[in-house]
Amino acid sequence: MDKELVIIGTVQSTIKDIDSAPKMETEAGAVRARIVMDPAYAEAMDGLEPGDRLELFTWFHKSDRTVLKVHPRGVKDRPLRGVFATRSPARPNPIGLHRVTLVAIEEPLTLVVEPLEAINGTPVIDIKPKPREK
Repeated sequence: MDKELVIIGTVQSTIKDIDSAPKMETEAGAVRARIVMDPAYAEAMDGLEPGDRLELFTWFHKSDRTVLKVHPRGVKDRPLRGVFATRSPARPNPIGLHRVTLVAIEEPLTLVVEPLEAINGTPVIDIKPKPREK
């Protein structure tokens, strides 16, 4: 079984640290950001168009992978819950899921997306079109 994780791009964002990042892309503070793609994946961008709704998968590289229980949303008054019952970035495999809109494609290999709550330098591991509403 292949267990290798491939980084396909990197987030360029005005959000510089975890403490200033919103918890979800729907919250105040989410920004327009750029995804600088690795040139090896240029062909994989074929078919992307401005206006597309995308699911962006990231690797929360600054998350604590040893944490198994958290106070939801960091609120200490809330009881501890297992990370699989929360959207906490602290988890065994810190994969982020972000629902964004593709605003533009800048040459040669940059996707402009919004709204995004990932911090600057976050690795991107996959991009998928958002399923269409039925």
